[in-house]
Amino acid sequence: MSPVGRPRTFDLEAVLEAAMLLFWEQGYEATSLAQLREATGLSSASLYGAFGSKEGLFEQAVQHYIAGPGSVTDVVADEAVGPREAIARLLHGSIDMQTDTSHPRGCLVALSGTVQAPGAGEAGARKVVAARRAADRARIRECVVRGVGSGELPEGTHVDGVTSMIHGFLLGISTQVCDGVPARDLHDAADAVLAGWV
Repeated sequence: MSPVGRPRTFDLEAVLEAAMLLFWEQGYEATSLAQLREATGLSSASLYGAFGSKEGLFEQAVQHYIAGPGSVTDVVADEAVGPREAIARLLHGSIDMQTDTSHPRGCLVALSGTVQAPGAGEAGARKVVAARRAADRARIRECVVRGVGSGELPEGTHVDGVTSMIHGFLLGISTQVCDGVPARDLHDAADAVLAGWV
């Protein structure tokens, strides 16, 4: 937060966009404060005054991502969409987003802030992406439960197992995209994941 009485002299959205792209490309730990200053145009004093720390900037950049490209996963929370259709849109939409060449490849939430460095300095960075992954998993699970209730999945479906399969595939898209697996192959794989749905 800016100190009381001192108006912010920078475009917050532009700063968060620049920081998001840098963290997305390099990950939290590999991104230095010097790189963040260069990308955002902020001085150290402005960066710390606005965000408190690199970790604070990362947390806001992740929220910026979630509201932007990462919102592709929100479809699973839309109960107006049938369960199978929601999962299909989640997977295919995520593949399209993660292979889009207008921004870094993969998923910021899946790829950054996951490595545990010594000490507690990066705990907040890991926590913010872990929270989003947990939220996605919970929404996928609710969608699977709806699928069983609607008859799109058999009554005896192992809900947690199917949830893990879908969520694991979703998280795995990033590494496959970064390894150069073509989008068409990932779309075919998503169709295979959906094959058990009526």
